[in-house]
Amino acid sequence: MKRKQARPPRSNTLMIDAADGSGNFSGYLALPPSGRGPGLVLAQEIFGVNQPMREIADAFAARGYVVLVPDLFWRMEPNIELGYTPEDWQKAFGYFKRFNVDTGVDDIQSAITTLREQAFVGTHVGVMGFCLGGKLAYLSACRTDADVAIGYYGVGIEDALDEASHLHCPLVLHIAQLDKYCDEAAQEKIRQGLGDRDKVEVWLYPDADHAFARPGGEHYHQPSADLALERSLSALQRALST
Repeated sequence: MKRKQARPPRSNTLMIDAADGSGNFSGYLALPPSGRGPGLVLAQEIFGVNQPMREIADAFAARGYVVLVPDLFWRMEPNIELGYTPEDWQKAFGYFKRFNVDTGVDDIQSAITTLREQAFVGTHVGVMGFCLGGKLAYLSACRTDADVAIGYYGVGIEDALDEASHLHCPLVLHIAQLDKYCDEAAQEKIRQGLGDRDKVEVWLYPDADHAFARPGGEHYHQPSADLALERSLSALQRALST
């Protein structure tokens, strides 16, 4: 095991070594006011580690978590940061189609490991993801040693339910009922596949669409976002404070 880093870095970037030895990649690091706390890995949307992802990281850091947002697209192109123009949407879907989910989950494990190597981070680390990251959060609950996983409007979870037998930690899924990327049929598959499992919470938000928790987004729905946040914080508190 690597020697723990005694102090937080002076910059807001933490470098992560890929477990397969193929290189290293950056992560945006947000620290709580105390400078230390439980760890939380945020898995990005398809737009890269952009300003909304950094704002979410900062918000959870303000609540006491050491938050790391790894650049999961680094194997295609490092430091991708997109907005929400039609051109950027087209680029984002291009990266999404090329993205390797398996190496993405491996890189999340590397981010978890990196956080645990820091002396200013406790032994407990959770994963939270949005959109693409929502599916990665689910897979992290199946494949990594995360202590808790929380997925917001994950895309494609219904196609990976065969991995549910490997769930090892608490899992919370926030599903938007109006989400065209996770339609009614997909939602039903998820509820049927996961709804009766121990330590799994599947929450449906009837008035919400995809990306309902992205501040300033077209589909931002504050009542649903506030309720999901309350449920997420409760799950994090239970899993990471012991």
